[in-house]
Amino acid sequence: MHAGSGFLDRLGGRYRPLAVDSLLALGYVGAGLLLGQEQPPAGWRSVDALGAVLTALVGLVMVARRFAPVVVFGASSALWTVFIACGYWPVVNSMPSLLGLYTVAATRRPRTALACAAVVAGVWVYAGIGNIDHSSMPTVLAQAVLFPAVVLVVGRGSGALAERNRQFAELTSQLRGQQEENALRALTEERVRIARELHDVVAHHMSVISLQAGMASYVFPTDPAASRRALDTIADTSREALEEMRRMLVLLRVGQEGQRDGQRDGQRDGQGEDGAAAYAPAPGLDLLDRLLERVRGAGAEVTMEITGSPIRLPQGMALCVYRVVQEALTNVLKHAGPTRAAVTIRYERRTIVVRVTNEGGDNFQPNREMSPGHGLIGMRERAKIYGGSVTAGPRALGGFEVRLTLPAPTTSDRPGSLPAPGTGDVHIR
Repeated sequence: MHAGSGFLDRLGGRYRPLAVDSLLALGYVGAGLLLGQEQPPAGWRSVDALGAVLTALVGLVMVARRFAPVVVFGASSALWTVFIACGYWPVVNSMPSLLGLYTVAATRRPRTALACAAVVAGVWVYAGIGNIDHSSMPTVLAQAVLFPAVVLVVGRGSGALAERNRQFAELTSQLRGQQEENALRALTEERVRIARELHDVVAHHMSVISLQAGMASYVFPTDPAASRRALDTIADTSREALEEMRRMLVLLRVGQEGQRDGQRDGQRDGQGEDGAAAYAPAPGLDLLDRLLERVRGAGAEVTMEITGSPIRLPQGMALCVYRVVQEALTNVLKHAGPTRAAVTIRYERRTIVVRVTNEGGDNFQPNREMSPGHGLIGMRERAKIYGGSVTAGPRALGGFEVRLTLPAPTTSDRPGSLPAPGTGDVHIR
């Protein structure tokens, strides 16, 4: 069984039906020849050389049953009729004609299938009349009606099932394509939106550099120390801006997509170009307290704990932490309702770990399309920029946990020392 299956698997999808039908035809020929060697009932002659040739022809035409069902059925029925007319036992070659009727019923219109069933019934009655002295006509008539009817019903049901399976397969393929397209669109939109935020961060740095450069030039003749401090600020700010620019360029290597985001993001933020908020710096860790206050106002009891030695994060990385905490708490409000939540930021030697946990029930599930940031897609992309990762899943004691891990920012001036963009994959435990 295993060897046969392996042989069929090695055949291409185009030739597999032909191979199956060929083996089936050979099986019918062999079974018919073996049955012909037995002593036939009274009134029928034994299968001789002519009968063997007819038996082989009746079976071999089944090879083409999928390509021309009606023609194959007609040929097998005609040969079967000749076989009976020669005085041979009809049962020897009855199965190929019934298989031909099954194929017609499964692949052709009901009217054609009924006509073929009538042909089988007629041949069966003809065989009974040919051996009337040794046959019971009521039995012959019952067989002539019952056998074709059963094959007809089974064939129609098989054809309907095959058609439904084909439609389901086509629908599944369409749904899979739509899901992939939607996922790609959401990913592209999220990347462009994050890149826009990083653009604002870089623009903020450039403004600082311009201001400090002007001040250094102004005070250089009278206050060299202040001028040096301004130049140090320019060096630090420009290095950080270059880091953010590098990450933004890595992020935007996704083709020319997301060109329709501008208007939609502007509407989402509710800020026009004329609004004062459009010129505000991107949110960071300093605004976490305000975020937690808004969440508490929505009915959730939220606490925040910071452990380790806090270090200054680049503005883009601080924005990443803020957005992940924001989206995790938004998910808590949407799916866990009023509950207890905790935000923990732990500064380790090489990493920064941010955990957002809640005590919601077991029914809590992550929202993969929450706004802003398309939920887990946004978390993944933000972590990916800074070489980090996100895990999200239920806790053993109940509730849910989102965990963000980022590499600690480097203090080296060399661009090669920057954290490499990571996978940012969201692991659902």
